Amino acid sequence: MATNKLSVTMIKSKFGRLPRHQACLKGLGLRKMHQTVEVLNTPENRGMINKISYMLKVEEV
Repeated sequence: MATNKLSVTMIKSKFGRLPRHQACLKGLGLRKMHQTVEVLNTPENRGMINKISYMLKVEEV
């Protein structure tokens, strides 16, 4: 791993999404549109990000 943190921004609304996708947003700590959080680059977080990648913008920190 080159970096150990990722900057994750929600760019699409959670409303009308599958319950598991909403749970992934909650697990990443995202609550509002255009909110940005920094999460560790772990396999668990990567799995959540990959599942809802169509709703997120991800950058390495």
